[in-house]
Amino acid sequence: MLVLASASPRRVELLARLGLAADIIDPADIDETPLAGETPHDHAVRLACEKCGAVAARHPGAIVLAADTVVGVGRRILPKVEDEATARKCLALLSGRRHRVTTAVAVADAGGLIRQRVSETVVIFHRLDAAAVDALIAAGDWRGKAGGYALQGSAEAWVRRLSGSWSGVVGLPLAETRALLAASVNGGTIGG
Repeated sequence: MLVLASASPRRVELLARLGLAADIIDPADIDETPLAGETPHDHAVRLACEKCGAVAARHPGAIVLAADTVVGVGRRILPKVEDEATARKCLALLSGRRHRVTTAVAVADAGGLIRQRVSETVVIFHRLDAAAVDALIAAGDWRGKAGGYALQGSAEAWVRRLSGSWSGVVGLPLAETRALLAASVNGGTIGG
């Protein structure tokens, strides 16, 4: 049995690219507040593992998949955006700049052992003038997104360069996920 510890429709879609569907979708309800001094990388790993552990405790014997995506500028962790003012601030900060998107994936096997992997992708946006920011805000796909943008949405047109995993930026790095799931199914193979 595969449990996805996320309500993200993007993660469901990406998991389907591996030829898999979760038997149960059970989002973890944990505090996602960064710890003092926590780096974006460490924050993503901690949250993915905490989500995985919390959901695995509710589904003993199941394989549990959890992930967390963090947008960072230097050591600064950008929030998951819920309001337009914060979206505008994030887009202004990212305009013309290089930033890093870290997605940590954690998988608990049927025995409860949690393994994790990390995908780090560098993204550089073109400069965003006021009209570009207005268009991105009007599209509305920034809601609930780390850093205030959705790469699979209107923001992709403003990406000057991406170095790393597109699926990792969207929320579930497929290569890392496939490897973790394969290792968690008693040496079996997942997705070929």
